[in-house]
Amino acid sequence: MRNIDKLLQTMAALRDPVTGCPWDIEQDFASIAPYTIEEAYEVADAIEQGDLDALRSELGDLLLQVVFHSQMANEQGLFDFDAVAAAINEKLIRRHPHVFAGKKAGSAEDQHRAWEAHKAAEREASGTKSSGVLAGLTSNLPALTLAAKTSKKAAAVGFDWDNPEQVIQKIHEELAEIAEAREDGDEAAIEEEVGDLLLAVTNLARHLDVNPEQALRNANRKFIDRFEKLEAALEEAGEDWQDLSLEQLESRWQSIKSKAD
Repeated sequence: MRNIDKLLQTMAALRDPVTGCPWDIEQDFASIAPYTIEEAYEVADAIEQGDLDALRSELGDLLLQVVFHSQMANEQGLFDFDAVAAAINEKLIRRHPHVFAGKKAGSAEDQHRAWEAHKAAEREASGTKSSGVLAGLTSNLPALTLAAKTSKKAAAVGFDWDNPEQVIQKIHEELAEIAEAREDGDEAAIEEEVGDLLLAVTNLARHLDVNPEQALRNANRKFIDRFEKLEAALEEAGEDWQDLSLEQLESRWQSIKSKAD
C-alpha cells in the first residue's frame, strides 16, 4: 500500500464517529483553517533556516492539513483527496500549454502574465462576477502580502509611481500626516495614516524589487537574534533590565550589532 493511502486510512480512522479521536471528530473546516495557515508558515520557516530534516517533517504536517480537509469534505459528500489531486493536476496542465500543448514558451514574465490570464478566464468561466483588475485577490492573506499583490496588480495597468524617488516622497507625506493626526489627538486618523504609511513602504519595496513580507521576516529574525544576545549578555553580567537606562541598553545593543556586522 502506498504511504498516501495509509495516511488517508489513518485520517479516516481518526474521524470515525465511534472509534475515532474525540478531538479530530469535533473539528470542522473553520476550526482547522488556522492550523493550515500555521503549518504553511512552518514550512517557510524550515526553508529559511536551511533545515531540510525539518522541511520534510513540516511538509508532512502541511500535507496532513490537505488530507484532513479532504476527509471532512468526503464525509459530507462534497469531494475527496483524489478529486483534490485530480483538480490541481488538471489545472497545472491547463495553465502550462507551453509544456503540455506544444505552445511556444516565452520569458518567465510572459509566463506570469499568461498564468494571470488563465486565472481570469477560469473565474469568468466559473461565473465569478468580478473580473476587474483586482479580481482574484484573497482578502485574508497576511496584510503585507495582500498589499504587495494589490499594488502589483494596480501597477500592471499603469496606476503607479514612475520611480522609487516618488514613492519615497509619498512616504514623507504620510509621515507628515501621522504627525498632524497626533497633534489633533485623533486616534482613528492616526491608525488610518499609519496604514497608509505601511502601504507606501510596501510600494517602495516593489519598486526596489524587494519582497516586503520576506524583508520583514528577515528583520524580525535579526531583531530576535540580537535581542536574545542582549538578554544573554545582561544575564552573564548579572545585570537587570530595570537597572539600566535606555542609553545604557542602546550602547549594549550597538555593541551586539557591531559584532554581528
